[in-house]
Amino acid sequence: MSARLPFVLRRLARPQHPGSPRRLPSLCRASSGRGSGCGGGEGLLGQQRLRDTQAGSSRGPGSPAPPARDSIVREVIQNSKEVLSLLQEKTPTFKPVLAIIQAGDDNLMQEVNQNLAEEAGLNITHICLPAESGEDEIIDEILKINEDSRVHGLALQIAETSFSNKILNALKPEKDVDGLTDVNLGKLVRGDAHECFISPVARAVIELLEKSGVSLDGKKILVIGAHGSLEATLQCLFQRKGSMTMSSQWKTPQLQGKLQEADIVVLGSPKPEEIPLSWIQPGTTVFNCSHDFLSGKAACISSGVHGISPIAEDVSLLAAALRIQNMVSSGRRWLREQQHRRWRLHCLKLQPLSPVPSDIEISRAQTPKAVEILAKEIGLLADEIEIYGKSKAKVRLSLLERLKDQADGKYVLVAGITPTPLGEGKSTVTIGLVQALTAHLNVNSFACLRQPSQGPTFGVKGGAAGGGYAQVIPMEEFNLHLTGDIHAITAANNLLAAAIDARILHENTQTDKALYNRLVPSVNGVREFSKIQLARLKRLGINKTDPSALTEEEMRKFARLDIDPSTITWQRVVDTNDRFLRKITIGQANTEKGCSRQAQFDIAVASEIMAVLALTDSLSDMKERLGRMVVASDRNGQPVTADDLGVTGALTVLMKDAIKPNLMQTLEGTPVFVHAGPFANIAHGNSSVLADKIALKLVGEGGFVVTEAGFGADIGMEKFFNIKCRASGLVPSVVVLVATVRALKMHGGGPSVTAGVPLRKEYTEENLQLVADGCCNLEKQIQIAQLFGVPVVVALNVFKTDTRAEIDLVCELAKRAGAFNAVPCYHWSIGGKGSVDLAWAVREAASKESRFQFLYDVQSFPASGSFPVSRLFASASNCGKDKNHCPVCLWSQRY
Repeated sequence: MSARLPFVLRRLARPQHPGSPRRLPSLCRASSGRGSGCGGGEGLLGQQRLRDTQAGSSRGPGSPAPPARDSIVREVIQNSKEVLSLLQEKTPTFKPVLAIIQAGDDNLMQEVNQNLAEEAGLNITHICLPAESGEDEIIDEILKINEDSRVHGLALQIAETSFSNKILNALKPEKDVDGLTDVNLGKLVRGDAHECFISPVARAVIELLEKSGVSLDGKKILVIGAHGSLEATLQCLFQRKGSMTMSSQWKTPQLQGKLQEADIVVLGSPKPEEIPLSWIQPGTTVFNCSHDFLSGKAACISSGVHGISPIAEDVSLLAAALRIQNMVSSGRRWLREQQHRRWRLHCLKLQPLSPVPSDIEISRAQTPKAVEILAKEIGLLADEIEIYGKSKAKVRLSLLERLKDQADGKYVLVAGITPTPLGEGKSTVTIGLVQALTAHLNVNSFACLRQPSQGPTFGVKGGAAGGGYAQVIPMEEFNLHLTGDIHAITAANNLLAAAIDARILHENTQTDKALYNRLVPSVNGVREFSKIQLARLKRLGINKTDPSALTEEEMRKFARLDIDPSTITWQRVVDTNDRFLRKITIGQANTEKGCSRQAQFDIAVASEIMAVLALTDSLSDMKERLGRMVVASDRNGQPVTADDLGVTGALTVLMKDAIKPNLMQTLEGTPVFVHAGPFANIAHGNSSVLADKIALKLVGEGGFVVTEAGFGADIGMEKFFNIKCRASGLVPSVVVLVATVRALKMHGGGPSVTAGVPLRKEYTEENLQLVADGCCNLEKQIQIAQLFGVPVVVALNVFKTDTRAEIDLVCELAKRAGAFNAVPCYHWSIGGKGSVDLAWAVREAASKESRFQFLYDVQSFPASGSFPVSRLFASASNCGKDKNHCPVCLWSQRY
């Protein structure tokens, strides 16, 4: 700094000529402009002219000596540089970015600004607009920068006449480094100066006065011709220093009297010619902050006037340095926002009723927060969400890059014992647990759930939004359509199915040459392979890139997939239960030329594309996974993939929005991600890896992400460990194992439970023997989790028919079986308050060091796939119960 700043000032003495506006490269190194039209970098030339003209001026008696040249500016820049260095020690990739919007061709001080910013270590992006740009054009640029998360500060370099309330208040207060907005000005007036940005020009005036030894206490200060934020800021700062502040415009009749009374005069606009200099008393300190004066377009007011102090000569340079200081402060605040912090979440109050109303009545009785408010509360930026209506939004994957250095929270899995056909309440426990953690224990927590299929929703099972006072709301939005992810999967799946049959038809009805010409057509006289076709050529061992260079045999090999229709495994899908589509015949129209075959419709969530969506970690990864999907075999037994059919890009485009997790909320206003929904019997049965990863970053260190596995622990939990954790690299901290007295009674030999049929008395009356006998299932699931090295907390989902003796018995037997803790839960009837004990148990279990381990190595995994299952269930037959009733024993016999 010591070498650079004098160089800058020497450059100021050279003749300068304004050139045409130029747009600097994005994020180039430079410094800020003038900001509010006052005290900016361009004014330095005018200040230098002031220095030159005042070189021989004498000072009035008692005038304070000016501060040492450059010392204050050097101190500000050096301080900013040191603070930024400290910030970069913790976050090496961080560098604050200042955006300058300039309207006009005034570029006199670009080099000065560039050197100041370079010295401090800032980046800059410069947006140059025509001088005649209107209000709307300027606001459009402001709004773009507001939403750019890479930019930490915004300065306006426009004519004073262009400043309007509409323009000024378009700036985001947190990026307003010139302190122009009503929010920043209001905080200053209210006394919260540490929470706002203060005008660098006003601060420069105060700093220079104090550094010159001028005592402001009791001084009479006149601010002339200033407007808006500069006038208000100067008055506020002077009054806090004990000064008597007056404000006046140039044409005020009493101006001469006010000038003669003033000890200090601050000029906010050019002096009219009809105002004589003699009105200013000798010894008066004059600061000129007007735009025209600072840019050298007006005559120097103090030239040749005896006794007027030239202390104002450094206002402009110091203001530019103070703006850089504001920029560093803005960057520091931004970094602090990115770090883990306890959310300032406004939780929604519950007023539970007894008896508990229906789920839909409870859902509709609660008014959810606007989703953009929820997003802001949990640390999402405005450009990281895509809002769908009032209560749901998609979250962009760019968040992962922004928070890549953020520590993850604790990872909690909710699984269940082998369920009855009525379900045991995993979703309800998941939601009750996060409501307890966040709304009642003030801990950051996120629930990650699967999106329900319309099949179960309209079937006996019903929706999957939870139940009672532990729900995701609005439940209709949750259960129906949501943001269309399942529809996107349906479209992509059926596009691929159509491509298979279309390819078979064309290969059966065309010659090799005609088929090849259709696949590689001439477009505008140019014929070339696409990227996906070049990849296919490479797989075939054909190292040619010119379509005309292939031999007839190579053309045939490239063009013909030769799919064996009997090996096609890719089915069409629909997201409803339509049993008459389970087996169909396709290709019966005359136009299909006899290419008929038997096929079927599956439910949409059984599509492999759903499983891909749940396991992917980026758009590029999803594209690769989609391309590798095997849909059939050719007549030589070789696999045929989506890449071979050339539809990978089309599938990815259809899925480009579905890859983004969906944000919703619980009844108590805590955040929920709803994303993906693969069935556990045909896939891994868990919500998406992406939703979990984003949630873990958002909750931060000390927070909790509670994700749910499908079906029982013997399927969903194991697939979570063996497949999802292996794919994601995430390590679980705790397993919450959901159990119900009703299910344990069934496993203990109770009568069958059938959906839609009233429960037998064994399930509505106390029966300790059945409960004790059925706990073998609970014990085995606990042991399975312990094999993976994860502590287990049993959550007993209490029904109104359960007795205290039954509840105590289950908790006691669970602890004997090795559970870290076992807790009864009442979230269904009273919300998160009913799961506070569970939340404490989970927090305590998560505080223990994780010993998670995989049970097998995928590289040495036997082709039969029997190893992990046989190991997990090796001792299942030792439960001592009727093997025709015990589901665990049935699994053991099967494998």
